[in-house]
Amino acid sequence: MKKKSLITRRNAIITGAAAIGGLLLPGCSKTLPPTYGNILRMGDNLTYVAHRALLPGQSLAKEYSHSDISSFPATGTVNPADTSLESYSEEYDILKRAGFANWGLSIEGKVARPGSYSLSDLQKFPPRTHITRHTCEEGWTAIAEWTGVPLSTILQSVGILPSARFVNFYAYDGYVDSIDLLDAFHPQTILAYGMNGRDLPIPHGAPVRLRIETQIGYKSMKYLQRIVVTDEFVDMGDTGWAWYVGI
Repeated sequence: MKKKSLITRRNAIITGAAAIGGLLLPGCSKTLPPTYGNILRMGDNLTYVAHRALLPGQSLAKEYSHSDISSFPATGTVNPADTSLESYSEEYDILKRAGFANWGLSIEGKVARPGSYSLSDLQKFPPRTHITRHTCEEGWTAIAEWTGVPLSTILQSVGILPSARFVNFYAYDGYVDSIDLLDAFHPQTILAYGMNGRDLPIPHGAPVRLRIETQIGYKSMKYLQRIVVTDEFVDMGDTGWAWYVGI
């Protein structure tokens, strides 16, 4: 008896890529990324449309066991508390020195109940822990265990408005990025405060970072400062990176 082959996220995209040309027609604009039309971000078009067309909205990234956990370099990390860097943040430096006791994640925009969540506030919500593979844009991968609160839980807590379409993230190192609501409400998208059974370390974005397990590593922003929910796409311009990098 032949073994049934598993259809992974990656295989589904490769197999069906040739069949999605019709989705790029004007009549299918709802399946297009918000960056559609920007010649410097043509990669968004194929990846975004392929994922949305071929995979269920809640399709999970593969999860691993504790024995699969590997070493995990913090490549490219810019510590906001490093006074020698242009991205130095005095606010982050002060919070770090105090053990992040006064840290708070501001959530605002198209929400009914804007506010700020301390680390202890986030830890009061039912946590989610999963072991997943981090795929870096530089070509390397690593596996780690992440613990945090599902982003969907927080968005439901603040009551996002019906007009909301995007969730924008701002970090202490000056980085800004966003995701759509489908990724924001994905069950594996979390605000992580723990890594491999311990508090999230500084090189990996303490005290809280974003984890988006269905996209390339750089979308999982470190050093979160605030979240803004919007009804329109906030375009950061040509940053040199694609907006949507699903895997």
